[in-house]
Amino acid sequence: MTDAFDVLTRLRSIRAGQPQVVDVPEIGFLMLDGVGDPASAPAYAEAVEALFAMAYGTKFHLKRIAGSEFKVGPLEGLWSTDATGDVWGSRDQWRWTIMISQPDAVTPEVVEAVAAVVTKRRANASVPRVRLERFAEGRCAQVLHAGPYGEAERPSIEALHRFIAESGLTERGQHHEIYLSDARRTAPERLRTILRHPVG
Repeated sequence: MTDAFDVLTRLRSIRAGQPQVVDVPEIGFLMLDGVGDPASAPAYAEAVEALFAMAYGTKFHLKRIAGSEFKVGPLEGLWSTDATGDVWGSRDQWRWTIMISQPDAVTPEVVEAVAAVVTKRRANASVPRVRLERFAEGRCAQVLHAGPYGEAERPSIEALHRFIAESGLTERGQHHEIYLSDARRTAPERLRTILRHPVG
């Protein structure tokens, strides 16, 4: 199995606006599902908080029991509004799966133990819904978008779809975003996001 953080290291070397085809290995993730506008839905904010609490929980749990150390990965999201994977429908109908990659040492038993600790410390109803799942995305096309989220991503997403079509590939699966910047500490024009779509 490939360590998630070898993959993330390579992501940070991508240049903005240059689509590419990549083969993404199977990676373990902490995941949470939901529906709603990420800019305003309380459920989304709660889910993000729960996910990071669990991700840092697994980090410190492994350090305590095995002395191992790893960096918590960035937030990622799978987005759609219908079965076609379209992401331009009404924002309050957006369906999402948010996730944070995990090293292979994080097992279901680790997640269960960490969830018990986090639940005692935080009043967050989403914590028990966090699951560990291996995600095999396979061949994908991706591009680095520099700038704000949402509608501002449209030109980059459309360029990615053109690249897929011009490369003779077929889209499959869900639109995938990897947030390399912390939006709480980064000016919108300086945000960096990997936009990815599985292809066949």
